[in-house]
Amino acid sequence: MAGRGVLVQNLGNSVKKISDAKSSSWWYNHHMRAASRAIFHRIPLVDIVLEVRDARMPISSEYGQLRYFPSSSRNIIVLNKMDLADHSKTKEWMTYFMEQNYIPYAINSHNKDNIKEFLNFIQARVRDIRRATHSSNTLTTTVLLVGIPNVGKSALANSLHQIGRISAAEKGKLKHAIVSPHPGETKNITGLKIGSNPNIYILDTPGILPPEIVDAELASKFALTGAISDHLIDQLDLARYFLSILNSSNEYQKWAKFSTINDYMPELDKRDNQVMNDHTQDFVVEAVRRALFLNGSAFKGKIEDEKDMEELIETQFSTMRKVFNLTSDSCRDADSIVAAKLINLYRTGRLGHYTLDSLPRTTRS
Repeated sequence: MAGRGVLVQNLGNSVKKISDAKSSSWWYNHHMRAASRAIFHRIPLVDIVLEVRDARMPISSEYGQLRYFPSSSRNIIVLNKMDLADHSKTKEWMTYFMEQNYIPYAINSHNKDNIKEFLNFIQARVRDIRRATHSSNTLTTTVLLVGIPNVGKSALANSLHQIGRISAAEKGKLKHAIVSPHPGETKNITGLKIGSNPNIYILDTPGILPPEIVDAELASKFALTGAISDHLIDQLDLARYFLSILNSSNEYQKWAKFSTINDYMPELDKRDNQVMNDHTQDFVVEAVRRALFLNGSAFKGKIEDEKDMEELIETQFSTMRKVFNLTSDSCRDADSIVAAKLINLYRTGRLGHYTLDSLPRTTRS
């Protein structure tokens, strides 16, 4: 947690206050409690459980209820959003889970080829289960998706459904699960067909948060990856937390190609202010990367020192106000806009790929 202890503590405390407020209309409300009970009773009845985790936090995004059930060949850990995580770290996590006798699978639910491969994997698991239990091919297989909010369960269910129906050459209107960038949108358990001969149905479920969070860093990770609704969190704290992660990594060093010390964003003055405000434009993203690279390269302090880290982050905010052409009279208003843009660029993978969980130091027995 180099140089970001105070940031984590502040952000984590704000999340913990929300989780501690039992009257909260969003955190573990009656819908989530009811769904949690329904899922708990459904788990022993299905053929396969896909525990969807966020590849950026393979341990932190664990679905707690599965601890009450013995691990088996029917339980699969799906590391979704692998395109947003550090690729080399994901490989290490896959190896770790296999060494712990889990069945892991890394996936990008928006990649059709990846989904086809995963569907083939599921169908192979179904065939293995049928052979082991001497089940008839006429029986329907049910696959249960579980996970915390915003790990991409509904997107995965829809992608499997679409590919499965196309592969089976079935016609008719497709039934979709609701997919939203906001956590907590799925309210009910929804069944979608993903295979024929034998019939396979996938059950999409609401994301379930733990009733309370006592660890500040876990709370911070939940907030940054969007497992917790943004309107509950101070976006400035969230963006500062992200910048502390970026500054502690080597991601910004990969952007050296976008800049030299003598070539500092000359084209920005030629752009229309309205266009510059669109942070999704490729040239704006490149300008952001360039500025962050220059800030990081010019930094002479110690990343491990919280005061030095804080000064670097404030410098980065000041630079971002210029990059986005923000001229608000209120510095805080401008910084709030900067924060929202930085968080969006992080969550879409345009400011690097980060794995937030550290691999446990274990040796293979």
